[in-house]
Amino acid sequence: MEAPRPTLDPELAARARRLRIRARRLSSELFTGAFASAFKGRGTELDQVREYMPGDDVRRIDWNVTARAHSGDSARAFLKEHRAERELTVVLLVDMSASGSFGSVSRSKREMAAELAALLAFASIATNDRVGIGLFTDRMERYVPPRKGRAQVARLIRELLTFEPAGTGTNLTAALAYLRRVQRRRAVVFLISDFMARNYDEILGAVAAHHEVIGLRPIDAHELVLPDVGMVTLRDAESGATRLVDTSDPRVREHFAAIAARRGQELADSLRKARVPLLDLPLDGTYVDILTRFFASRRRRR
Repeated sequence: MEAPRPTLDPELAARARRLRIRARRLSSELFTGAFASAFKGRGTELDQVREYMPGDDVRRIDWNVTARAHSGDSARAFLKEHRAERELTVVLLVDMSASGSFGSVSRSKREMAAELAALLAFASIATNDRVGIGLFTDRMERYVPPRKGRAQVARLIRELLTFEPAGTGTNLTAALAYLRRVQRRRAVVFLISDFMARNYDEILGAVAAHHEVIGLRPIDAHELVLPDVGMVTLRDAESGATRLVDTSDPRVREHFAAIAARRGQELADSLRKARVPLLDLPLDGTYVDILTRFFASRRRRR
């Protein structure tokens, strides 16, 4: 399902460059070490030592190598890396359905999903891991198998920015079934979606039994609480259905909030049954802190 590599016009090329710079900076500064420590096993066969990165588990520091590396005022730490730790495969499953176009702040859910995917891709290659991507709507529309290297990340960013979906709906079952068929090797799977789908519990549980799956949900505050802005027409991006709503009526806002809360709880319960953690990531930019804390908490449990 690999298509010819897309070419970028000047505007898209500039967007790709900005996304690449921001994602690489955030990955390097905030959680590359925490990412590696959160998902990699300790193994038994020593492969190499590498320089310590912020967020790495200090218990893995090789003090002998670290002591030999000290020179004058220079103080660098090195840690042991085992062969099993360097064979991680990361797959980014990104929901490209029409509901991703929503966003009441400076960007849409789809734009944030692209930044999130780029960030995780850079974190993956920083520790010499393979990373691939699947773009889906009501079907799996594009799949790029996991590979290593910066050229692969550049390819993934081009795909994210140039992809034009054929479908509008969300079919998590189809996306997960496709991944289960093509990705035989155990992988860390980041499922980036607003999860506006049904009847995917069984296949999610089956995939999570073989792969390590983490659910990431980009979310806008106005999806949870309806603002008081008078009469508005609400449109379902995936079905096209519209409805005139009086947001100045407190009963309407309360009803909307209750539905959103119930859906959020049902989603959390569904993923918990499959033993899949779910992170709600706001569009306002604080999502990086949430990811960093999540990776750190996983590292402490290992």
